[in-house]
Formats: sequence, C-alpha cells, structure tokens
Amino acid sequence: MRKDDMNSRVLLAVLISFVFIIVYSLLFQDPQKQKTQSATTQSTTQSSTQANQTNIANQPSTNPTPNQTNTTQTSPQATAPATKREIISTIVSSGVEVEIDDLGRIAQVYLKDKKFIAPKQEGIFTHLGRLFGFASSPNQPLQKLPLLSPNAVFPLEMRFLDASLNAQATQTPYTSSLQNISLDSTQNQILTLTQKLPTLTITKTIEFIYDEDGLKYKLDIALSEPKVYFLSSGSRPIADDDGYAFHGVVLKQGGLKGVIEKIEDKDAKVAGENFSQVPFVSASDRYFTTLLFMRDENGLSVQVLGTSDTKNPIPYITLDSNTSLEGYVGPKDYRDLAKIYPVLTDVVEYGLITFFAKPVFLLLDWLYSLLGNWGWAIIGVTLVVRIILFPLSYKGVMSMQKLKDLTPKMKEIQEQYKGDPQKMQAQLMQLYKKHGANPLGGCLPLLLQIPVFFAIYRVLYNAVELKNSEWIFWIHDLSVMDPYFILPILMGISMYIQQVLTPNTLDPMQARIFKLLPVIFTIFLITFPAGLVLYWTVNNIFAIIMQIAINKIIDKQREKAILEHKEHKHASQNPKGESK
Repeated sequence: MRKDDMNSRVLLAVLISFVFIIVYSLLFQDPQKQKTQSATTQSTTQSSTQANQTNIANQPSTNPTPNQTNTTQTSPQATAPATKREIISTIVSSGVEVEIDDLGRIAQVYLKDKKFIAPKQEGIFTHLGRLFGFASSPNQPLQKLPLLSPNAVFPLEMRFLDASLNAQATQTPYTSSLQNISLDSTQNQILTLTQKLPTLTITKTIEFIYDEDGLKYKLDIALSEPKVYFLSSGSRPIADDDGYAFHGVVLKQGGLKGVIEKIEDKDAKVAGENFSQVPFVSASDRYFTTLLFMRDENGLSVQVLGTSDTKNPIPYITLDSNTSLEGYVGPKDYRDLAKIYPVLTDVVEYGLITFFAKPVFLLLDWLYSLLGNWGWAIIGVTLVVRIILFPLSYKGVMSMQKLKDLTPKMKEIQEQYKGDPQKMQAQLMQLYKKHGANPLGGCLPLLLQIPVFFAIYRVLYNAVELKNSEWIFWIHDLSVMDPYFILPILMGISMYIQQVLTPNTLDPMQARIFKLLPVIFTIFLITFPAGLVLYWTVNNIFAIIMQIAINKIIDKQREKAILEHKEHKHASQNPKGESK
C-alpha cells in the first residue's frame, strides 16, 4: 500500500473495521451472557432466591429498622418454596392473560396478540427440506406467549428485613377478593389480596387498567404496622432468547432528569448496588419488560442484587410503610410507554449509541405514522439520511474524482522523488493544494454513514414495533432475516455497482480487496433483520442514483473545460481574429 495515498488507506481501514465489527457482533457473543440466559430459563432458583433474601436481609437501610439481631440467614424452604404455588386469581382481557399466585405475586403474564404469537417466517431451505422429507411440519402458532420464567423472582414479590417475619410471609398464603376478572376498555377492575401473619396483616390492592398489548396496573400496599420490606418488580422476561441483545435492569437515578443506569446480566453484584430518587425500575429482555414506577418527584430507593450463581440482576424497592406505585408488564412499545408515563420511554435501550439512535427511532416512528408501513418508513429514513449527507457526499465524490484525474501526475512525482519521501510528500501536498483536492475528502461521507448505520441497526434490532410487521411481497416480518435471501443478494449487487461507478485511486491489491467486500457483506448480512438489510440496500440504490447524477455533472464539466481550452487555444493562435 502506497504511503502517500492517504485516502485509499483510510477508506480501506474504515471498511475493514466495519466488517470486523459485524463479524464480532455475530460470532463472538459473550459466552457468560449466554450461560446466564440459559440459567434463567432452565435452572431452579432455590439457591439464587436464598442469596437474594439473605443479601436483602443484611443490607444496611437508612429507614427505621427492627432489631438487627433478627436478620439472620434463613433456610431455602423458609424463604423460597421450590414448588409451584397455587393460582388464586386470573385476569383476562383481549390482549393478555394474568395469573396471581397465593403469595400475592404476578406469577405469569401471557400475550395473546397475533403479533407476538405468530410463527416465524420459514425460509427457502425449510421449504426444500420439507419437500424432500428432511424438515418437520410447519410451525404452529402459539395460543399465547408466556413472558415470565416459572423459576424466577416474580413481580410484586415481597421480602422483609426481619428474617422470622420473612419466613412467615413466604409460607402463609394470601386470600383473593376475586378468582376471575374479565377486563375490558370500559371499566378498570380492582383485586384485593390479603395476607394475615401472626403479627402483621398485608393488603395489596391492585387496580387493573385495560391495555391491548400488556399488563398495566396501579398498586396500593397497606401494612397493619410499619415494617421494613422490599418489593420486586420481578426478574426480566424470558420471551426473547436473543443471544446478544441487552438483558438486565434499566433504571433512572436522580429524579426525572437524572441519569440512566444499566446493570446487564452477569454484571450484577451479589453484594448489591443502591440507587436513590428512582422514578422507575425495569427488568428487560430484547422486546419485553417488567417495571414499577412512581410519579413522585422524590422517586424510589432501589437495590439491585446479583444472584450467587448466575449474577442475574434482581431489582428491589426499599419501603417501610404503606405505599402507592404503578406497574407494567409487556412489550417495550415506545408509544405505549409514552402514554403510560413519558419517562418510561427510557426503558427502550439502544446501548452506547442511544443518544443518536433515539432520534433516529423518533424519525422512523413519525414516518410510520404518515406511511402506515414500517418498510416504507425505513426507506423514508434512508432517503432523509441521504438528503442530509448529500452535500458532504457530493464533495467527497468530487474530491475522489480530482484525485483520480491527478493520478498520472502523482505517479510522476512518486517516481521522481522515490528516494526522498519527505520531498515527495511536500510535492504531493502542493499538487493537491493547486488543484483543490483533499486526500481524505472521500472518506468523510463513509465515516458519517457508519454511526448512522449502527444507530439504525440498534433501532431496527430492538424495536418490538417491527415484530411480525410486513413490508411487501415475501417480507412478512421485518424483525427477522429475509427467508429467501433476496434482500441480501440485492444488497451485494447494488454494493458492487456502486463500487464500479465510484471513482477511486486504489492500487491493484486494494482494488481486489474492495471487490470482495460485496460478497463479504452479503454473507454477513444474510442473518440480519430484513429491515436492516432493506435500509442498506436502498441506501446503496440511492448512492448509485447519486453517483450517476454526479458522473453526468463531471462529464459536463469536462466537456466545458475541453471547449474552453479549445477556445482559449484558438484565441491565442489568432489574437486579432485573423484567418489562417
């Protein structure tokens, strides 16, 4: 690679880095994270719940506390019954079904909307396999999608600082005011749960609010006398088993204008972390969340504990008297969360690039409200990004064209000063300056497109709104891979055409590497969500159209320059307009 060709070197480095990031995200998932997820859904939580309660029982508290000598470790049987508890109340609506067990907990939430229970779109290999008898019968749709693991800490689970009281609370069943509740949009329904302990009576009053896609409720907890206790919003849902999306606890600390804190699976500390002035606390997987929140400016005092075996973060709210909260269990739909309480939109997590990805999603959501289809909204976002970046893209292409035109002169300088690199660089810089060429000008548009690409990647990958959302023809779900690989192939072809049309100053080895990039990108993007591949394909098509238009402008400029040169030459040969 030539040392003087800075534009080529930077361009190549950017593209190779881009490929590396894609490969890394696909192939090098965190094995501990996968182990954590597997443990959440498959193993029992007898030991993990014991660890939770032991840590909470010994956690220092700023609230008035009972005699600390009572905070001794309790047995697993006393604190965490390993057997499934009896369901004492069922709440049913058109979109959800909820089970309440005899410990006053939300034991399960089922989603019934077809968006969540439709089978995954089958690909061409599945169809061929079934044709030749190598594949099983078509996937049958689920009747309902369970969100919560049966072996986890459930929402509304209570723990007490007093170990003996805690042991009684985990063994004494609640009574329910209603066994079956039918929920519709006309009237909220109220359920009263009561637990009578030898020295304490606990009353949970839950007002269920109709919601098409999730469980929305208001909670009042009343104690017959003040006691320090801990209320959990529950372990994260397990409905999505994705290997490298965010899984863990999200909360905001320091009030409504505070900072977002994220504790990912495997990162939770067994000793626990304390957070103050928390308006909401959420445990989430890729698409779904369980959360509790308070509209009070002072917020909540929250502890996040890691279990001793998997270190899954479990959130607990520290309380010492009667309290009123609100809760939600369901999909992380941005509009729905905004309707419930605008601050809850922070539950939708895009990673380090959230500051940039969130505005991209808002643009995408606005275009969807206009176009009524997420596929066309993605195309609209692509067009908007292209328009915004057009001035820089135009300058970049023009700069690359100038460098291409200067290639013969650059080679002359390289040959003339090959024994003196410093002088060669000085001569090249003079050449660039004389002709207005920027060696790095062609890289800037590409550098700007990379954060845009990853922002859109995070948005499309994490947006539950795209789940089972159709575009046209064969694309029936923009959140999963193209089952027939048509979009990835079109993306590779469009990328190759774009390369052919774009001027470059690459040496033969660089050119060979660049020719392989469409193939590499096609292979890696095959498994990416169809919505993301749609964005990249349309982006390439817009780039091709732009490049053709710019090439026409360049051709006209050349023709004009040639004509002006001829006229100037003719004028110099005939200064007085005399005939030959």
